[in-house]
Amino acid sequence: MTRFLFVVPPLVGHVNPAVGVAAELAARGHATAWAGVPEVIRRLAGPDAEVFPCAVVRGAAPYRPPELRGPAALKFLWEEFLAPLAEAMAPGVVAAVARFRPDVLVVDQQAVAGALVAERLGLPWATSATTSAEFTGALDGMPLVDAWVSGLLADLRRRIGDPAATNDPRFSPRLVLAFSTPELTGPVTVPAGPIRFVGPSITARPADPAFPWAWLDPDRATLLVTLGTANTDAGAAFLTVCQKALRARAGRLQAVLVDPGGVLGEPVPDPDILVRPAVPQLRLLARTAAVVCHAGHNTVCEALWHGVPLVVAPIRDDQPVVARQVADAGAGVRVRFGRTDAARLGQAVDAVLDDPGYRSAARRIAASFHAAGGAAAAAGHLEQLRPTDRGNP
Repeated sequence: MTRFLFVVPPLVGHVNPAVGVAAELAARGHATAWAGVPEVIRRLAGPDAEVFPCAVVRGAAPYRPPELRGPAALKFLWEEFLAPLAEAMAPGVVAAVARFRPDVLVVDQQAVAGALVAERLGLPWATSATTSAEFTGALDGMPLVDAWVSGLLADLRRRIGDPAATNDPRFSPRLVLAFSTPELTGPVTVPAGPIRFVGPSITARPADPAFPWAWLDPDRATLLVTLGTANTDAGAAFLTVCQKALRARAGRLQAVLVDPGGVLGEPVPDPDILVRPAVPQLRLLARTAAVVCHAGHNTVCEALWHGVPLVVAPIRDDQPVVARQVADAGAGVRVRFGRTDAARLGQAVDAVLDDPGYRSAARRIAASFHAAGGAAAAAGHLEQLRPTDRGNP
């Protein structure tokens, strides 16, 4: 039996992929525990998950002014959230290691405290790469930003890691688990340790919200619109455009709009557009003809797992890279988040519904995802990081 400690930020899209991997390891007889925010982790992994609490900053998700885009948004994310998060989490990770005594740490890319603590204590660790953007060109064309992030990470290492270490703490030198496949990502362009493409980690979610399944009309295509859980501040105008474009197509489709912040106002009964604060996304995708989203990595991969084509409107961070991956793979249409009106969005929706090439590409990627093995494959790779590796370079 090996003891695995998962270190995750308080972000749903970063916890969800690890949930299936932890469950698979537990089913194989290994001990698993978590370091992070208990209420977030137990909501996604189940109430019986063993969680060692870590302090965080600015609540459960980073708030950023809606107008921030590109390098400014990335700099804000690191300076105002990820770097302070690392310093805040580090004492909790150290305490979790002391109490749980893990053999291996599984560390999310954005919870770099786990990587820095592991290297300081000489523990083997693997990276949980919940987006492939950082090793397929997320910072291409932004050398100053890349250098700034590297300097920030070096400063964090001096304070909470091993000052003698030289590797990038976002990428384990032993194992990087990428929850995608090359059929979507294209070639890796940045050295990032030994990458193992395992496809999405898809597993049952114990806290799925209720959903009025009888509302779905079997005679019309169902379209899902979602901007994830961290973009409420930026989504009001775009969701309003979606409402207008999709209502004009009510004769051929019905739409489910996810509105966690209530920016569209109080939902009213409507046979054509259903507005919900949250949906059981995996179950709904099995009955969905197309998805409109922000190109968040989890949503994109979950849609493509089901062979569902997309209209992607990236907002910031890794999303432009993921959107480019979708478009380059032929599995969807990219539109501009802040400059798309109802006519343009409607044309994009018509394209992914009517042109069979988009669905064919989505199904090709789905086949690669299923073949990659998901949580079971990830667990198998993690099992290779035996306790005897402790302290080895």
